[in-house]
Amino acid sequence: MKRSTTLHTLITAFMLCFSSLTLAITDNPRVELETDLGTIELVLYADKAPETVKNFLAYVDSGFYNGTIFHRVIPGFMAQGGGFTFDFQEKPTNDPVVNESSNGLSNERGTIAMARTSDPDSATAQFFINLVDNSRLDGSASKPGYTVFGKVLLGMSVVQQIAAEPRGQHTAFRDAPNTPVRILKAKRKGGDNSSNSETGGNSQ
Repeated sequence: MKRSTTLHTLITAFMLCFSSLTLAITDNPRVELETDLGTIELVLYADKAPETVKNFLAYVDSGFYNGTIFHRVIPGFMAQGGGFTFDFQEKPTNDPVVNESSNGLSNERGTIAMARTSDPDSATAQFFINLVDNSRLDGSASKPGYTVFGKVLLGMSVVQQIAAEPRGQHTAFRDAPNTPVRILKAKRKGGDNSSNSETGGNSQ
């Protein structure tokens, strides 16, 4: 009887955890990045990084990311994209978004975070996907970090393929894949798009 009660408790706890995970996924927006090497599906944590997610979705909805490349890929670190065209022309962006790195999310493997300059509040369109756990990029009470705002839900193998591409051919972009890996299309999962974003600004 005791074993049965324990088993029931464990099953109940598992179902609650599973339900919480399902709710977290379904309640938050999802985005598909269709690339030259396959599709990456992201879940965005609008509850943890509302301004950053709003900013990212504005670029998605406007078609800004379509045709941009992963221009900075460092195996064992991260893959960065969202700012340059295949011929390395930087795209004009919207105004920077406020840093939300104190949201409790860590730069774990598979998370997506905003790229920025040394100014904490300088992030605009460029983002990166962590290839490993990069907790050193997290914010703390003494220093702002890099805002995590989502995670790869499906397609981490595609991200690994991007990281495995030969690099070093482009003089000014040594960490760019020799054959550009483009985001062919970025869209909300389910197609709930609203094209009302304007452009102007920059990010690193």
